[in-house]
Amino acid sequence: MDAFIDIVRVKRDTDSEGFKKDTEETLASIRAYREGRHGSERWANRAAFSSATDLFRFRAVPGLEVTAEMVIVCEERRFQISSVENVKGRGMYLEVLAEEVKPSGKG
Repeated sequence: MDAFIDIVRVKRDTDSEGFKKDTEETLASIRAYREGRHGSERWANRAAFSSATDLFRFRAVPGLEVTAEMVIVCEERRFQISSVENVKGRGMYLEVLAEEVKPSGKG
């Protein structure tokens, strides 16, 4: 567990004048293992998730269901969750594939 991450839910609300406003709610701040995409055999087997740039593995947080609607923030970078898998079906660890979200105008 080499990285600190925040699991964030983005809520889209409409104010009294009809404008949409995004608010973020941090659901958990935890330690995780982070692996970037590279040419290993393991990543080659994940070809179905070609857009995923990073893999995160962390202990499941009691009472929190991590879904694809959430975002992971790590080292001031944002990652949109693509898939969530319960490792070995025990409910102890989650493995998340995510794609880095680049701010518009930056390459």
